[in-house]
Parts: sequence; structure tokens; C-alpha cells
Amino acid sequence: MKLDVERYLQRIGYSGSTAPDERSLRAIHRAHLISVPFENLSVRAGEPIPLEEEALFEKIVVRRRGGFCYELNGLFASLLERLGFRVARLAGRVGVPGIAFDHLALRVDLDRPWLADVGFGDSFLDPLRLDVREAQPGGCGRRYRIDVDGDGLLLVREEEAGWQRQFRFSLESWPLSAFEPGCRYHRTSPHSSFTQKTVVSRATETGRITLSERRVIVTAGESRSESAVDDVAAVLREQFGIDDPALLRAVFGAGAIDSTAI
Repeated sequence: MKLDVERYLQRIGYSGSTAPDERSLRAIHRAHLISVPFENLSVRAGEPIPLEEEALFEKIVVRRRGGFCYELNGLFASLLERLGFRVARLAGRVGVPGIAFDHLALRVDLDRPWLADVGFGDSFLDPLRLDVREAQPGGCGRRYRIDVDGDGLLLVREEEAGWQRQFRFSLESWPLSAFEPGCRYHRTSPHSSFTQKTVVSRATETGRITLSERRVIVTAGESRSESAVDDVAAVLREQFGIDDPALLRAVFGAGAIDSTAI
């Protein structure tokens, strides 16, 4: 199914201005992060993940699923381009040294360049200025900084222990197809964190809600709560809008899912 802009905007609950300007970028970026979860259920279920616009639209918009960076930023870039934004797909490395095309982030050029990213998980709600080296607010009281790192740039976030690495990246633009080897690695490699642990997470206006295996973690400002959950299906349905019994059985096991009221 081809990308339908109106249907995509409905998926993220957005009805404001779509003019290609800073105000719209901020609002659409935030709406996406609050509505579409970062999740690796397809990886854990052994599903294929084709990096093609029609397949991504069908999964994220029509089936109301989430995904990881290649999927979420891959489709978000297409939406922004349809709306008239100038977008470049950037390659990043999360780990040290990390694999090539380890992460997909976006550069959006307006009167000045911006870093957008709806596919990292726990990250900034509001786009960051790419041409600023001082600390910047990223939403929910957190600050980020983009440092020069050799011939590239390094995104760091402020934590109690100090500034922590998020990912290193360059400003070279790549087609989505260039990220296929990275996507395949994270979908299949036993060394990838995505094949080891199930995570479903989305931003809220005050923090984040995350399902990590069978534990729910809720953050809001400085507060954090964590609790075990028996009814995984209910959490996925009510908090993330994911209602797919076959997928959940493949990830969590028939016993855990069949015992819930699906």
C-alpha cells in the first residue's frame, strides 16, 4: 500500500499545520514518538523486515505496529518528504566501535539543519539543532549535546553520572536501501541486543512507558516505577495499541498469551 499522508497523520493523532517549517517539524516529531512505539516484536518473532516504503506503511500505519530505527525513521523520512521537507538519511553507530549503518537518523534542512529521530527509543522528543554545540533541551527536562568527534558528530545526553554517549554519526546522506545490511544484522545476529530481549516503548508528554520482557517501567520527570505484569496482551493493547494474538504467541509463548482475555 502506498504512503497515504492523511492516514499517516491520523495514525499519529496529528491534525495541525503541515507547512515545512520548524513549528510543524517539532509538533509532528513529538506526535510520532507519543503515538508509535519503538519495538522489536518482529525481530523476536522471526518476521522479515523489508525496508520498502509500502511494506513499512502497511506495518506501521495500517496494522498500527511500531518498529526500530530503520523502520520508524525510514517511513518518517518519507512522510516529511511528502510534506515538503528536505530530508537526508544519516548513518550512525550506537556501540563502540559498532557496525556500519548501526542506526538510522535524519537531517532535516529548514533555514538551518535539524537532527530528527523517532526510532531510537529513549531519546529526545523535540528535534535538535545540528549546528549548535551547546546543550539543548530535548523535552521532559532532559538535555542533549552534539559534539564534534573527529570527522563525525557525537550525540550525548545528560545523565546523573554525566554526559553519556547515544550514537556517533556523519552528515553523509544515504538511500534507505543502504541500511539493509544493518537491519539484517540486528534482525538475526545473536550479538544484537534486539535478538536478546523484548522491548516495546513509547514516549509520553512527561516521560516514557516501556514493556521490557514482562516488566512495565513508567517514568515521569524524576519519578520511576517498575512492576511485573502477567497480562502482557492487555498492556500491549492498552498502552501501545498492539493487538495481534499470533505475534504475541510467537514472542511470549502460547501459555502466556492464551491465559489472557484476547
